[in-house]
Amino acid sequence: MNFFPLVRPYLFSLDPEKAHHVAFKALNLAHKLGILPFLVGPKKSLPIEFCGFHLPNPVGLAAGLDKDGRYIDALAALGFGFLEIGTVTPLPQEGNPKPRMFRLSASSGIINRMGFNNDGVKACVERVRASQFYKNGGVIGINIGKNALTPIENATQDYLIGLRAVYDVASYVTVNISSPNTKNLRSLQSSHELEHLLSSLNFEREKLTDETGKRLPMFLKLAPDLTPEQVFEISSLVENYQIDALITTNTTLSRETVKHERLRSEAGGLSGKPVKELSTKILMQFSQKLKGRIPLIGVGGIATGHDAVEKIQSGAEVVQLYSGLIFSGPILIQECIQSIINLKNKSKFHQS
Repeated sequence: MNFFPLVRPYLFSLDPEKAHHVAFKALNLAHKLGILPFLVGPKKSLPIEFCGFHLPNPVGLAAGLDKDGRYIDALAALGFGFLEIGTVTPLPQEGNPKPRMFRLSASSGIINRMGFNNDGVKACVERVRASQFYKNGGVIGINIGKNALTPIENATQDYLIGLRAVYDVASYVTVNISSPNTKNLRSLQSSHELEHLLSSLNFEREKLTDETGKRLPMFLKLAPDLTPEQVFEISSLVENYQIDALITTNTTLSRETVKHERLRSEAGGLSGKPVKELSTKILMQFSQKLKGRIPLIGVGGIATGHDAVEKIQSGAEVVQLYSGLIFSGPILIQECIQSIINLKNKSKFHQS
């Protein structure tokens, strides 16, 4: 049973950020009462190997939906193959002033300028460690960023603090340098700044690997607003500094696809359907440049199973969902898995 159409009108009558909290409290309650399986239906299986992980399916949760790891077990019960939580920063911070999230219903898009609001990395790590999904071996990535008050020239130190804090508990760590809502953060995508950051992080990871005997996979999350020159430069750097996967992409600053929307001028990053084409374009550019040497995660604008298939066909090995869940509900997860299963079966048929 797809229950989401019944509750969507109520949720969409609320302020988007309030609706977010109401929906998660309801999800958590349904999970605790044990009724979530009856609401989401049977889970589809498509086991896949990705970056050394044995995933039950290739559809994951994108960072941003559960910033603090408060709802890990409830989200896992929806049928995701893996979860990514955060973005978390070294110190707790409230984020940008409200209102800071805007629903573009006609375009199935979201503009947000949350600004890494979170309880700090230590609180997040404690919640991950306490979750049943973690205890049962589920794959949980932790997305790290810098505090707003940290000068950009000191940003590397914040990322190093984050890396050290999550090292023992995270399945992988994602370095988020692509949010448009922390001042100057995207400047870290420039060649010189990125090289300094990645070299420092890789050096620290080698030290931690020697100390712990565990090599933590490190992913990099990028913006969709990159030039072909930046794609070329970033591709070279991520190979040099042993980045394990790229997440393409975060939100966009462009408003080309939402010119008709009343709220188009709100500051922040645009996600959802309006970012799909731009996000997929960047994904394809990295796929063409890296030729499979570094795995790619497709995220941005996935609103249907067909969209997920398009990401796979454009070079992604796995995908992540966020904004599409807001407009379609949890049924989107199983729809995406089934569409990818159909793609794989069709490919096998043509090969036989």
